[in-house]
Amino acid sequence: MNDKLAEREIAQEQGFVDRVYLQLGESARAAQELANEGRDRGRLGHEGGLVERDAFAFQAARRIAQLDAAHEGLVFGRLDLDPAIDPEPRYVGRIGLRDAERDSLLIDWRAPAAAVFYQATAVEPKSVIRRRVLRSEGQTVIGVEDELLDAEALERSGADLPIVGEGALIAQLSRARDRTMHSIVATIQAEQDKAIRAPGKGVTTISGGPGVGKTVVALHRAAYLLYTERRRYESGGVLIVGPSGVFMRYIERVLPSLGETAVALRSLGEVVDGVRATWHNDPAVADVKGSARMAEVLRRASRQQAPGSPREFKVFYRDDSLRLDGKRLGELRRQLMSQGRRNQQLRRVPQMLLDILWRQVRGDRGRERGREVFNDEMLDNPAFLEFAAAWWPALEAREVLGWLRDPEFLARVSEGVLTHDEQQLLLKSWAGRGLTDADLAIEDIPLLDELRYAIGDIPEQAADERDADQSGIDIAELMTASDREFASGRGWRPPTYRIDDDPFAHILIDEAQDLTPMQWRMVGRRGRTASWTIVGDPAQSSWPVPAEAEEARAKALEGKPVHSFHLSTNYRNSAEIYAFAAAYAERVGLDADLPTAVRSTGVEPRVIEHAVDLEKATREAVGEIASQVGGTVGIVVPVARRSEVNSWLASWTEFAADAPSAAASAADPTSVPSGEDRIVVLTGLDTKGLEFDGIVVVSPDEIERESATGRATLYVVLTRATQLLTTVS
Repeated sequence: MNDKLAEREIAQEQGFVDRVYLQLGESARAAQELANEGRDRGRLGHEGGLVERDAFAFQAARRIAQLDAAHEGLVFGRLDLDPAIDPEPRYVGRIGLRDAERDSLLIDWRAPAAAVFYQATAVEPKSVIRRRVLRSEGQTVIGVEDELLDAEALERSGADLPIVGEGALIAQLSRARDRTMHSIVATIQAEQDKAIRAPGKGVTTISGGPGVGKTVVALHRAAYLLYTERRRYESGGVLIVGPSGVFMRYIERVLPSLGETAVALRSLGEVVDGVRATWHNDPAVADVKGSARMAEVLRRASRQQAPGSPREFKVFYRDDSLRLDGKRLGELRRQLMSQGRRNQQLRRVPQMLLDILWRQVRGDRGRERGREVFNDEMLDNPAFLEFAAAWWPALEAREVLGWLRDPEFLARVSEGVLTHDEQQLLLKSWAGRGLTDADLAIEDIPLLDELRYAIGDIPEQAADERDADQSGIDIAELMTASDREFASGRGWRPPTYRIDDDPFAHILIDEAQDLTPMQWRMVGRRGRTASWTIVGDPAQSSWPVPAEAEEARAKALEGKPVHSFHLSTNYRNSAEIYAFAAAYAERVGLDADLPTAVRSTGVEPRVIEHAVDLEKATREAVGEIASQVGGTVGIVVPVARRSEVNSWLASWTEFAADAPSAAASAADPTSVPSGEDRIVVLTGLDTKGLEFDGIVVVSPDEIERESATGRATLYVVLTRATQLLTTVS
């Protein structure tokens, strides 16, 4: 009977879904016609036609992308309200659609009319009798899950509203995981919905322990903001920052599945335009590079004379010997530094050098010819041009970062700020490496950004052309010549990104508890006028000096109102797994936020201690879990054992067929196997924000000892599994 009831209800919903997909096709055709009309207007050949063409093309492309992205699982929800309020069911989907008569066919999940789908509860049903979630594969409805929210209203109305399934949330939680995060748009809970629909201005913080859905709630919030204030957020941009490349690939499908593509997703190694770093320094080095003290070191470095630049200049002019000595040049350098960023002074340097030289002209032959002739002769003098360009060169941030690799230079700018041991850690981390992206660690990127802002952008040609000296010298023309003279030998090329391009309209930071003070400074520069969404859990922090990071965070968010939301229900872990992790947190003294796990499997975590053969025990544990779960399996290892464990799995022929890419992850720990591959080897930090059906933790005691925050890292690892957890030591 129940099976027949479910089949009947599925068939009924399939009829509506078919109607929606027909309308989706009509909307797609209309969008394409709009694009074609735009091209026709562009053929008019005048400026107005071109503007109209661009506007039509933009609107059409955006709508087509939205329709394409929302195609999978387009309709997911239905509300049956008290007939006295609304006798017709309301359907909720990933985007909004109207029928041919312009009547609402499908409500966008972000629209105010859809809010009740998430906010109604049995305690406060908000006139909702039945809430239904549709599960689909492609365009086919394969199941429905109902919740009866108001039994009394159902009885009063006499409506025929059968209740099918075990509840949408529990059904969703039992699904096997794959290699990417999925939207929870059909199963958002009331406390999550409040955070998603929080006011757009200021700072929204979303906190809570592991598994409460902080990340996916924040992503849905980004989609919600784009829906409610599209002009502001599309024009200004939305930046989403996560802890790693693994994490960014894990979440990259969520927003497109919600119909949003106008978002920049960047890991902490990709925040700076034009730069990409994918690997981490050792914890001891990372602690030095992440410290707020590095800002002072870099400020000092940016003000130093360029290594290898000339210290003096001599020239004969008529009857006079003119000289720029160390004292005069030092005074000029300090004067220039007091007037703005280093590169901003490029246009002023030649004129100020000429001023110093002209004041030394004493002979009658020189004076009577006047300043204009003096300027012309000096500007025709290759030696002067070469000196000016070499003494005050156009600098790129990477080059200044390279100066720090000289022990004497580093000692000079670090005096009183970094200890000798800390300086040695920095030098060792840079030894044998260049300045390409591949040479830079993730921890180097904030240092690079700090220097970008300290030295400023190299002026663009257009700005140079507007600047002329009172004496009639075209400074722009002069600097163009000197740049050519000097740049060719240095290999300098203008950067493809500018400081002015950095700010965004909204910044979303995930795993915010891990940001170092220098990373907060980097991200903060991109959000000075932005609204923010900040997601994190202090107990999971990998930064050893929380007070220092908190100070940098407060500076980045200074003056912005804060709206705080706390999520308290663990939807990821089984109750058995989370109890195990919570007991560990309590045992080692972590001040952990302990949410309530809502799902029980009856399977306790397995602890294998004192394994005689660690390789054999690990293989057996992975094989056992892989045979019991249908989704992803993570093997979490100490950093020092990553290659070793990968070799164990790669040499195991029985296992290799199921995990052909496990060994490949050793070479690039940020890579995520694609397709059917479901097993990956990761370090503790790599697991941030991820989840797996099963987890095998290899040598947890070594993970605990590998950094000052190793206990917090191990706690994170123990909370990544949804179904099965085994530790092997």
